[in-house]
Amino acid sequence: MSVNIYEKIRQNPKYLHLKKVRRRFAWRLTALVLCVYLGYLGLIAFAGDWLAEPFPGLSATTRGIPLGLGVIVFTILVTGLYVRRANTEFDALKDEIIRELRK
Repeated sequence: MSVNIYEKIRQNPKYLHLKKVRRRFAWRLTALVLCVYLGYLGLIAFAGDWLAEPFPGLSATTRGIPLGLGVIVFTILVTGLYVRRANTEFDALKDEIIRELRK
């Protein structure tokens, strides 16, 4: 590919839209994940005794275990959400840009 093609891509309004939408979505998910992680760390730091209490109905498991697993599951779900949107919306926009350049 020549430098000219790269410049055409960078100036394409659909590419600029793709960059904007993808960046905004990624930052929102990043903020959401950070809030969950920092919230869990805050619980560990400031409510450790509460987390150490047995989970209601399960005497061998503390409250911290299911909450920690919830953080992990949440992160996997958020990753799946990003991958799903990237594979549908973002890839469709990318393919559209490529089709326009090949004309």
